[in-house]
Amino acid sequence: MIRFIIGCLIVFLYLVLTLPIAFILWLIGKKWPRVQDIVSLRMVQWAFRLILFVSGTKMEFRGVENIPRDTGVLYVGNHRSYFDILIAFAGFKDVTGFVAKKEMDRFPIFNLWMRYCHCLFLDRNDLRQGMEVIKTATEMVKNGISVFIFPEGTRNKNENETDLMEFHEGSFRVSYRSGCPVVPVVMHNTQKIFEAQFPRLVPQHVIIEYLPPIYPDTLSREEQKHMGASTRAKMQETLRKLNTK
Repeated sequence: MIRFIIGCLIVFLYLVLTLPIAFILWLIGKKWPRVQDIVSLRMVQWAFRLILFVSGTKMEFRGVENIPRDTGVLYVGNHRSYFDILIAFAGFKDVTGFVAKKEMDRFPIFNLWMRYCHCLFLDRNDLRQGMEVIKTATEMVKNGISVFIFPEGTRNKNENETDLMEFHEGSFRVSYRSGCPVVPVVMHNTQKIFEAQFPRLVPQHVIIEYLPPIYPDTLSREEQKHMGASTRAKMQETLRKLNTK
């Protein structure tokens, strides 16, 4: 419980104490947007890594060599915990925006930092707005800013970690519209940090494995339509292997 309280305190202090810095970054971004992007990313990463340290989370990144360095990519990850975003952010080498649910846009200052990090807010009940998000994400990737999305659409609460929910095929439109590669991100054991024993934070060893990239231009039109199903199968296979070790 103490870890949870300290984690909440870190979030509160970060949002309050960095508000003047956020204003300065807004001014900087008018002339040097790249500087704003990198500084924002590193500051958020620092806060997230501090929370992960306090929670006792040890992260093991595998397959980092599978991430293309010369282009924006579409990361797709399984989603079991609120900590998935913190863990994914910790591994970013360059600017990457998350596709988050619109409810996250309600939190003042927090939503400001999310926008600085190029996060997009998705209304899952508004098809037209969802198409606008896909359009915006496509343009971001074309401009070299990667995008991370959870194609299950929400946090998976199934008892078995390998029992992934169906992937929304629409999540992959960013890839075949922009031509960017898809990098599947498998996160193992994250739900045991918090959700399995709410509200306590329990130290865990989590594995983040980046699978080989999938290039849409090497797929047939039919295979592009089912990228979600094929990617889900690859991620399930990886999770099964991780669960047997």
